[in-house]
Amino acid sequence: MVDAKVDSGAGQDQPTVTIGGFKVAALDRQAAARSIIEGASARRGRPLYFTSINGEVIARADMDKNIAKLFSSADQILADGQPLVLASRFLCRMALPERVATTDLFYDVARMAERSGSTFYMFGADETENRKAVAAVRKAYPRLNIVGHSHGYLGGALLEDKLDEINRLAPDILWLGLGVPLEQKFVLDFAHRLPDVGVIKTSGGLFNFLSGKNSRAPGWMQRAGFEWLWRTLLEPKRLFWRYLTTNPRALYAILRHSK
Repeated sequence: MVDAKVDSGAGQDQPTVTIGGFKVAALDRQAAARSIIEGASARRGRPLYFTSINGEVIARADMDKNIAKLFSSADQILADGQPLVLASRFLCRMALPERVATTDLFYDVARMAERSGSTFYMFGADETENRKAVAAVRKAYPRLNIVGHSHGYLGGALLEDKLDEINRLAPDILWLGLGVPLEQKFVLDFAHRLPDVGVIKTSGGLFNFLSGKNSRAPGWMQRAGFEWLWRTLLEPKRLFWRYLTTNPRALYAILRHSK
């Protein structure tokens, strides 16, 4: 038994469970990848908005209702955090099948897109990291059609021109890597300017992993739900205080608002 079902935009309903106050799609990585490919093909005159949450997002949303609204408006929310999967086994009516980390999901979608012909646009990170990320993806997936890419540090007329370019190229999937909550606010502010885009998938720091700048935690740490600790060890000055304050808040919100 699950809380509800949401329309994925691909003609099928997806089961959801509530974790930390958000309705999260109970999908494994392969099913999540298919939902992106299928959602992109079912054009509706507006892009579908797919995003992901983890403990930090839950904590920030619990403190700021505006951030909560930005996430709750998504057509699909995925669990990009092993602690959410573990919590669902004890607190929810249905356990999440697995963690769907965007840094893993991207590769699943890229493989499917090579077969389906689905097109990508990669928007985000700085100019160097964006360029390196695109080069790495093109090398790994030579049959993948990346119709365009851009760094995310744009504003004013430059951003207006870029939005026109993206819509003209009409990618099936726009990978949006601006960080939380900038990428969610981008969807709120500009999705209406992109009616010919199929799906917008928010991606956080994805491009910095694709480029090789950042490294993933060892597999055992990911499975145990401690990737946040690995990131803290790599960037203690930036992340120690963040996780010290958000982790307890996330735990409190998950315990109170999950079913």
